[in-house]
Amino acid sequence: MTLTHRLKKRNQSDSVLSEHDRPDEQHNQEQSHGIHEIKEEAEEKHKAFKKKDGRRFYATRRFIFPLGLLLGLLLGFIFVQPSDFQDFQTHLALLMDEFEISMPEFPVLDLPQLDLSRVELEWRKLWSNIPEPWKLNTNGLEFTVGEKIAERGLSAKHPVVLIPGIISTGLESWSTSRDYRAFFRKKVWGGFSMISQVTFNRDKWIASLMLDPITGLDPPDAKVRAAEGIDAASSFIQGYWLWSKIVENLAVVNYDTNNLHLAPYDWRLSYYNLEERDGYFSKLRATIEGFVAREKRKVVLAAHSMGSTVIQYFLKWVESPEHGRGGPDWVENHIEAFISIAGTHLGVAKAMAAFLSGEMKDTVQINPAGAYVLERFFSRNERQKLFRSWAGSASMWIKGGDDVWGNATWAPDDLDNATHSHGALISFRQNSPALEGEQGLFNMTSSEAGTWILERTPVSFQKMMASNYSFGIERDVEKLKANNLDFTKWTNPLEIQLPHAPSMKIYCVYGHGKETERSYWYTQQQYEYDEIQPDTPSAVCSDDAKDSAANCTSHRAPLDLPLARKTFIDAEYTDEAVRPRIMNGVKMGEGDGTVSLLSLGAMCVEGWKRERWNPAGIEVVTVELPHNPVATIPRGGGTTSDHVDILGSLALNEIILKVATGAGDEVQDSFVSNIREYAKRIKWD
Repeated sequence: MTLTHRLKKRNQSDSVLSEHDRPDEQHNQEQSHGIHEIKEEAEEKHKAFKKKDGRRFYATRRFIFPLGLLLGLLLGFIFVQPSDFQDFQTHLALLMDEFEISMPEFPVLDLPQLDLSRVELEWRKLWSNIPEPWKLNTNGLEFTVGEKIAERGLSAKHPVVLIPGIISTGLESWSTSRDYRAFFRKKVWGGFSMISQVTFNRDKWIASLMLDPITGLDPPDAKVRAAEGIDAASSFIQGYWLWSKIVENLAVVNYDTNNLHLAPYDWRLSYYNLEERDGYFSKLRATIEGFVAREKRKVVLAAHSMGSTVIQYFLKWVESPEHGRGGPDWVENHIEAFISIAGTHLGVAKAMAAFLSGEMKDTVQINPAGAYVLERFFSRNERQKLFRSWAGSASMWIKGGDDVWGNATWAPDDLDNATHSHGALISFRQNSPALEGEQGLFNMTSSEAGTWILERTPVSFQKMMASNYSFGIERDVEKLKANNLDFTKWTNPLEIQLPHAPSMKIYCVYGHGKETERSYWYTQQQYEYDEIQPDTPSAVCSDDAKDSAANCTSHRAPLDLPLARKTFIDAEYTDEAVRPRIMNGVKMGEGDGTVSLLSLGAMCVEGWKRERWNPAGIEVVTVELPHNPVATIPRGGGTTSDHVDILGSLALNEIILKVATGAGDEVQDSFVSNIREYAKRIKWD
């Protein structure tokens, strides 16, 4: 019986009692008894509701809301600087104007302006009492390396050009189209403005960053360009530094904008389009030639991550008679040294997973709640489509095939007593749903996996790969010389020769000691419609599509069936007892947390020691930095060698300053891994 029915019954009973003139005491007893019954029934219903709900306390709003509030305050505490309070009112007015929020006008009341000076003063006191190493934008070691070098009497000698890696250069919108006008001159990649756009205007943000799959350039109405200046890659967002530590130390030894340049670029573009659209390599050449003419010194190039591949491409471009037209001696006459910091020389395994399924270690090794939010907000299909549109990231496709990365039963970097080999880049469990109804599906080496992945991508992506990149290994010297004129080979050090620059030095500096994704366990589930339909000849395009395929669709046949299997990393598979460890479907190997050890060091310790790839005999020095982060410092402090945080490493900063100030001869080979042993196992010949 429901509560409302019981109340009705009580009312009827009361009326009957009153009509028969029952004593008040008996009436009160019955009323009390009825109230007691109602309470008991309400408690039973409450218990039943809680049992049915089944949610734990931490999944309820009474827990999540205070937690969100606490996290918001914590982030504000970390990122907000005391000086920011001076501009708080201006920022608030701009934010209200952007989202068309208006405050009611009160003509009678004269409301005073907010005075936050007292808040700023108290915040400054609190901020000054926090130990420097606990702040994300500092590590307590600012300027110390520069001061140490300056005490030796060393000062700026060679001009320095810094080349950032993938995703570390800020991108800003220059479109005046009505759809993108709200983004004008705002960073759509990097900075807090990006967070705002992702949160409140996600679809337009994705559309602005996604490149046209046919041209590899901006889609109609969108116009995104790399931010300029040293600030373009000094920090990703306020409080998360990138190149700022290196810039600070260089400044101590008399570097400034007259002899120091950061060369940002739109990392989404293929290297060919970097020159075609932005003239990037022409500008870089002009900058270097300007430094040499003014300073009468050759230039030191320092590149991080994918930036090392960009420089490798540039050194061939500038020599080419069909492109840079600098001549065979240009590098010898202009470049003193090339410092490769965590360089992606032979590619990155995570790029393969990203192109196949829009995943990587970072997306599968998060807790279920985070995975749910990520999938709802930015799904695997959306990530996959975005990654595939960025032709620049395709340069990190792994290179060398099975001769470098191993076969089905063996890999150069396999551990002793390994339970399974890294040679199988993509593997499937024997009881995996992926094998149900599949013919010929097997564990795949890097070469086999590369072909398998390409078969599952749109034709536009396949054409982009074929027209911009090459991923094999060339041993014939005459063919290597011919490849020096073929720009599709210039991102692969196994298919080209180093420039004719015998006096130039190459320094390979990278970290070791942090587990890195090396290969994967995959699975498949239900069938789905593939996304390759827009490539068909019968595709229908809207009038405003012009030369873009972005607005093209294809009508499916009446009996069309979903024939593509949904493929993704087998995140449920974890086994920490085997060697190498398996964490959420990812086989962990050696490296710096992002790039595998083979890619970081094999060319440096073995490939470039061979005459066929280094005919001028350029000296190559390799320095491995052990990953020994300080647990009490958010980003590891000065002894970290994580792929990104290595930019704040004391040892790396010292190497850069020594080379820049003319003391590069002090930098010698230093190893903490077995890379020399692994490299000798590669089939170079």
